[in-house]
Amino acid sequence: MKGVRRAAVLAALVTLPLGTLPVVASAAEGPVFKDGEAQPVFDPKDVVKESVWVRAPVDSDRDGRDDEVYTEVVRQKATDRGLKVPVVFFNSPYFSGGNDVANHNVDVELYVPNRHGGYDKRDGSLLKAQADERIAAAVGPNAGPIRSGRYEDYFISRGFAMVYAESLGTGKSSGCPTSGGVNETIGSKAVVDWLNGRATARNAAGADVKATWTTGNTAMMGVSYNGTLPNAVASTGVEGLKAIVPIAAISSWYDYYRADGAVVAPGTFQGEDLDVLAEYVYTRADREICKPVIAEIARKQDRVTGDYSAFWDERNYVKDAAKVKAAVLAVHGLSDWNVKVKHVHQWYEALKKHGVEHKIWLHQSGHTDPDTLRSAEWRRTINRWFSHYLYGIDNGIEKEPKSTIQREDKSWVDEAEWPAPGTASARLFPWAGGSAKGALRSESVPGHAVVESLRDDSSKLADDLVDLSSSGNRLSYATSQTATDLRLSGVARVNLAISFDRPAANVTALLVDRAPDGTSHIITRGWTDPQNRVSPSRTKPIAPGHTYRVEVELEPQDYVVKAGHKVEFVLLSSDYDYTLRPKPGAGLSIDLTATSVELPVVGGREALRRSVG
Repeated sequence: MKGVRRAAVLAALVTLPLGTLPVVASAAEGPVFKDGEAQPVFDPKDVVKESVWVRAPVDSDRDGRDDEVYTEVVRQKATDRGLKVPVVFFNSPYFSGGNDVANHNVDVELYVPNRHGGYDKRDGSLLKAQADERIAAAVGPNAGPIRSGRYEDYFISRGFAMVYAESLGTGKSSGCPTSGGVNETIGSKAVVDWLNGRATARNAAGADVKATWTTGNTAMMGVSYNGTLPNAVASTGVEGLKAIVPIAAISSWYDYYRADGAVVAPGTFQGEDLDVLAEYVYTRADREICKPVIAEIARKQDRVTGDYSAFWDERNYVKDAAKVKAAVLAVHGLSDWNVKVKHVHQWYEALKKHGVEHKIWLHQSGHTDPDTLRSAEWRRTINRWFSHYLYGIDNGIEKEPKSTIQREDKSWVDEAEWPAPGTASARLFPWAGGSAKGALRSESVPGHAVVESLRDDSSKLADDLVDLSSSGNRLSYATSQTATDLRLSGVARVNLAISFDRPAANVTALLVDRAPDGTSHIITRGWTDPQNRVSPSRTKPIAPGHTYRVEVELEPQDYVVKAGHKVEFVLLSSDYDYTLRPKPGAGLSIDLTATSVELPVVGGREALRRSVG
């Protein structure tokens, strides 16, 4: 997200005041814990504030000097008298606002490989020209003081120092923004290293500044990009980073701007990409030095094929989950279509696989901090998380249920793990009639090929297509009314036997909850480029008229379909709000006898049988 909308969202996430906090003692010389939680014994206004520039061992602006990360410290005055405290560290590219930058045009034709395997119409020079034009339109600089976060008084009063830093290329930091590039990780990690005596910092006068007031034990947290940086730093295995709380955070930037070879936008930000975001946060005073770096991003991000590459692999933290030493409290909204639920799901699965200490919070809202939901239990959870991992308090939080989920009625439920224990894949099969409403049954269509077709119209919204009683632009298949509640927990997949009448097309799959009154809710959706049916990193041409096996992985979800409702599978081509939007007309045909829908059902096939027969 970017522009005025992004700034407004971040203001809500980062700068809201905490309100009045009780202070037990204004001159405490040490933290106090009760029931495993740090107590508010420090005066949050009785603090020392410092501004330093931390040296990072990277030269991302290519000026021949190491980059520097502008950092502000807020700590208890008692630390000047010998008290050593741990740190809660917020890192952000947004503290100095953003620039007015245009998104990419998404009303474009899809890429078709030519016979030499190259690009048909667009080349690197065109991409560079477009990037330069957008950079020239940017405004800045916007550097200003770092604003206090909504958590500052809370943590300061409980014995945790606060540290804020501006990501490279933003505000008073040097270097260049690269939307998740390794330089940004190095810059953030350098602050953790400084807090542990392994990196140097200077003040405005150039004098060396050491963090002698801290134990070195550090936690990172934040929302969106601010939560992504904790994932990035944790993936390096840096010593001293004891805990992270990534909220609505990216785990692989490819999955933020792409989906299995398809160019797919984050929700409500059609046409944004890595270069646009880098230009948006490019708020350092020097307006020229980073232009070549951002132009390089524009070329390498490849909006033409959408393929995964080494460029994207640099921005994939999941592959380095084995290095993580910090305990991870992962937080995400089940209605977040900006940073989609796949990010927390794949990160969480990788952490579990490698034995990293973990816990997950899933709420019903979208791209937001659960603190905005006014949940007292949320504050207690992060307090206990940091008290345990930064202060070593034996409060048992690491032994508690790993999953906390807010259900549709807004109640909170603790479970042993997520996805829910007992979840297993169960299949449903579409039957003829999809132009109106075909059936979705537990047994497959008998006999030989039964083929049904749709024609793409990228100008139509998915929500509208779902609610049409019949349409030539989508296929729809529904179960009978559920006899019992049916809970889905995890990843749904659609396995298609599909052909095309053109050499390029989007493929979009939706899973829908249809209420008895006919109203609908899209539970989840997924996209793919059939040219990437073998691998996200490989474009392989499709021949019109040939049938291919194509899998569409839908975004993970935890959702209860209430008794009396129906589950629908809807297939369309372009998704107006997310995919590129070619001119209408591409035809897609599926063989129902070889197509299936896999649902992650709590209770597996038996639970599905009891519910829909």
